Amino acid sequence: MKRLSSYFIAVTAIALLFSLTPSSADSHEKFVQCLYNYPHNTTSISNVVYTQTNSSYSSVLDVSIQNLRFFNATSKPLVVVTPLAVSHIQATIICSQRHGLQIRTRSGGHDYEGLSYVAGVPFVVVDLIKLREIVVDVENSTAWVEAGATIGELYYRISQKSKTLGFPAGVCPPVGVGGHFSGGGYGFLMRKFGLAADNVIDAHIVDVNGNLLDKETMGEDLFWSIRGGGGASFGVIVAWKIKLVPVPSTVTVFRVPRTLEENATEIIHKWQRVANKLNESLTIRINMGRVNSSQNGNLTVQAQFESLYLGRVDDLIPLMQNSFPELGLVREDCTEMSWIESILYMAGFTNGESTDVLLNRTQLNGLSFFKAKSDYVKDPIPDVGLQGLWPFLYEDEAEDAFVQFTPYGGRMNEISESETPFPHRSGNIFHIQYGVSWYEKGDVAAQRHVNWIRRVYSYTEAYVSKSPRSAYLNYRDLDIGVNNNGYTSFSQASIWGKKYFNNNFNRLARVKTKVDPQNFFRNEQSIPPLISKGRK
Repeated sequence: MKRLSSYFIAVTAIALLFSLTPSSADSHEKFVQCLYNYPHNTTSISNVVYTQTNSSYSSVLDVSIQNLRFFNATSKPLVVVTPLAVSHIQATIICSQRHGLQIRTRSGGHDYEGLSYVAGVPFVVVDLIKLREIVVDVENSTAWVEAGATIGELYYRISQKSKTLGFPAGVCPPVGVGGHFSGGGYGFLMRKFGLAADNVIDAHIVDVNGNLLDKETMGEDLFWSIRGGGGASFGVIVAWKIKLVPVPSTVTVFRVPRTLEENATEIIHKWQRVANKLNESLTIRINMGRVNSSQNGNLTVQAQFESLYLGRVDDLIPLMQNSFPELGLVREDCTEMSWIESILYMAGFTNGESTDVLLNRTQLNGLSFFKAKSDYVKDPIPDVGLQGLWPFLYEDEAEDAFVQFTPYGGRMNEISESETPFPHRSGNIFHIQYGVSWYEKGDVAAQRHVNWIRRVYSYTEAYVSKSPRSAYLNYRDLDIGVNNNGYTSFSQASIWGKKYFNNNFNRLARVKTKVDPQNFFRNEQSIPPLISKGRK
């Protein structure tokens, strides 16, 4: 990859030209001047630096805000930098330290709590939107993808080169690969091939000293940490090298809705007992929400079973009849298509759209206010537990709410919980995502909807994982614990860290101590060093 190979310039001598001693009295104007003074080998930085007085500042900042909860945040970055070269990232890291500013790194802007572009302290956003090059190597079934690319762009580029290669990442095309891969990243290929992070074979990251590192030079511990531990705690990830996976030329998809009147509770009961044991080429997840009944027009709960099978419908039907006849799947429910067409289908593009829509970085249904939570389930939720969940979906705040069950098993059972920081492997039947959206502005509406999802989360506590009650890093949730302006002690951070990482949190903290002992790369849920600097 030509541009990536050119990244490896001698930066040590350059870094020595700049003092890393912060001066809190320095203004952001001096920070900007520091950026301009930093030696850039090829591309000037002046055209990619946006201060609050720049006429393009708001449009550059807002373009990747994906949650209206943070669209008019009072805490805005002093400067947005959209690097075109690694030297721009290096300069931002070095100058931020020198002038007492924190960094937030943004890839696609989908952090559920806005941590890639919101902070309670003076800060700078490094927006990687212009670092989006993707190079697919069909012969070796690999690809280099820059961290500002989206998974939709990655899928598109793979499909342009091969009809029988894919990649096991998420369902939402505008999500950026920088954060998605570093937090784990999963989709309908997870049971067959694991997470996106499980298929990363190299990476480029700029560390706290401004050094550009690859897998070899960063060392085993740091490479382990950024594949599921969240890259923003350790540096700025520039690019990933990934292993592509084989997919058949024809796959089969279906969406089968069942309401409570159509025995949805009983079908979910059986799904919990078979979904993680099915053939690993078959993934069936459930989306639950409220709809108007087709029978009487009244509100009811609908469970939509949606599936990708890596094979033809002739093989799928007998498999379902043997393993999950309760769903009542028939051939007419199924559609055969290519793998890239299944990406469009699962993303909601069902009207014959071109694959070009995957290049769109905006949400399919527009923006809303949004809050989410997550859980892991090790034992089936009894029918009484499900029946107690349904009334929440009839409440006013649940008009645009969902509860989603995603099955584990297959390849996820075969990977050790310590192989990467992502620990949720064998023993987990399925994963839950709870989400609520709303469109009404104002704090009152926000509080009503946030309280709704908190009550749902409180209700399900009896039925999910315990000690710790586990959560998924990419479904960021500040309710489970936060750092104190980044200076939180290891013991305090363990409150939330153990939920995301279980026993892997200790190793992540040791790596953090080694690579960033001053805790420069920090946010409300960043990995702390074992001995934090400053306030405890």
